[in-house]
Amino acid sequence: MSHETEAVSFPSWKSALASTGWPEAQQAEYRREILAFLHLCKVRRAPATIMLAKEYLADRTRQGPNGARLPLRWFFQAAKRSAVGLAAPLSAGPAGAKQPPPAALARPAVREPARGSLPPPAADDQGGADWERDLIKAARSKGLLWRSEETYRGWAARFARFLAPRSPYAAEAGDVAAFLTELAVTRRASPSTQKQALNALVFLLHEGLHRQLGDIDFRRAAPQRRIPTVLSREECKRLFAELDGTERLMAELAYGAGLRLMELLRLRVHHLDLARGCVVVHGGKGDQDRVTVLPESLRAPLERQLARLRPLFEADRAEGLPGVWLPEGLAAKYQRAGEKWEWQWLFPSREASIDPVTGARRRHHVIDTTFQRILKRAAERAKITKRVTPHVLRHSFATHLLEAGTDIRTVQELLGHESVETTQIYTHVMQKPGLGVRSPLDG
Repeated sequence: MSHETEAVSFPSWKSALASTGWPEAQQAEYRREILAFLHLCKVRRAPATIMLAKEYLADRTRQGPNGARLPLRWFFQAAKRSAVGLAAPLSAGPAGAKQPPPAALARPAVREPARGSLPPPAADDQGGADWERDLIKAARSKGLLWRSEETYRGWAARFARFLAPRSPYAAEAGDVAAFLTELAVTRRASPSTQKQALNALVFLLHEGLHRQLGDIDFRRAAPQRRIPTVLSREECKRLFAELDGTERLMAELAYGAGLRLMELLRLRVHHLDLARGCVVVHGGKGDQDRVTVLPESLRAPLERQLARLRPLFEADRAEGLPGVWLPEGLAAKYQRAGEKWEWQWLFPSREASIDPVTGARRRHHVIDTTFQRILKRAAERAKITKRVTPHVLRHSFATHLLEAGTDIRTVQELLGHESVETTQIYTHVMQKPGLGVRSPLDG
């Protein structure tokens, strides 16, 4: 494998950059350019490689002056130093850093697909190793969703590294058992994580590689019971009071309709049914559609949001921008649908950006990490001592409905849970759980 196609993992690059002692302005510039490149990797679902960096730099050069070359050069050089155990920070300037010989570097035999919000075109993503190609073929012949395929490929890659230098084609039940046992004993994985790994490896070996394993005897992870974090109604009000404009509308809609993070961000204009007072969630978890409640108090703010988006939509059309992203099948069937008003994002990004798959400059929706960061800072300003994430708003939606006497089956449908047992977890965090039992101290 050419060193230009090697996947580079450098999670500690921010601390390494901070330890260089360079001026803050230079560090800020480097952070900005490196984050832009890593965002490309995320959206493209590709690992950080020198080859991808060259493509990125070439595209930046075509757009105008390019200041990303030195930051990316530092990123890959520092990553290589970290890979061979050179923990000392790079004190030399960005042009003076020396690159270690490639022979000293650890070269992973396989890589996991980079996670992101959009799947790549299926025809361009057929995998690398033979076992991965067989897995992808089986996953798509069985009609697995992209997120499921992505998860299975990630576990298969970890299992392949665990087996190395042996091939997954030679794996036996004992190998799977040893891998799962290590997850539970060494990695302290939760039961759900271990179960996910088991399902992925059984699918890989049975469906992809056509191997029969028989019984798998492994150490199961200790059962755990987790209670969801829920905000009180007063805490919700304090949180929303710290937000303004579109940010507040997004947070209130996530809470008021019980939406998952990506369900919120992927809302399009035609998903709102203001006349009937509902939100239609298309392609939710498990690729399931559902209808949930639209808060009456948000009707007027949503109408203002749509009115605000009209000029932006018309400006994009006047500028000749391509339409918004559509799922691969829809884009092939309705090629101009992305330019229609009803398909526009309800919460679009402020600026158009380069689609790394097609190379087209188009408008995307708000990035998930941006909204997560907004909520976290608002919770800090509201002095909420709980860990607040977008999913906490969904937990709060379900709990407050149950506290108000809503039937649990109705809450299940609004949340899109396949089983009512999943919804029952919220009965444990209600303000008056069970039959309204009072503490003996209060008696």
